[in-house]
Amino acid sequence: MKLITRDTDYAVRALCLIAQRKGCIVSVKKLALALQLPRPFLRKILQQLNKKKILESFKGQSGGFILAKEPAKIFLTDIMRIFQGKPSLNECFLKKIVCPHTGSCPLRKKIVKIEDYVLRELGTVSIALLLRS
Repeated sequence: MKLITRDTDYAVRALCLIAQRKGCIVSVKKLALALQLPRPFLRKILQQLNKKKILESFKGQSGGFILAKEPAKIFLTDIMRIFQGKPSLNECFLKKIVCPHTGSCPLRKKIVKIEDYVLRELGTVSIALLLRS
């Protein structure tokens, strides 16, 4: 189980760096160097964030990315959903086969409560909050 995947981690790190530049266009090359990440991989992540209107992209010689939203309005759970889908801490070991005990399983009920709590807490974590840490 991974709560936060590599793509989400890299996206959050890139968003924090772009947010620190306060409205300046940041190139993929500069981001890749600063974060020590492969440029093609980072570009793919940034393009997904652009498609979801988290970033705004600019093409050309002085192109790059800026935030399309205020850092306080970009939440960790938003980024998780883009790269991971609906966050889930547990999947039934039967995977795609629906377990007949899903509604009555006491362990599943407890895990759902824990998931709800974790997601509520993660939902309060914004890029602005991470920058203050």
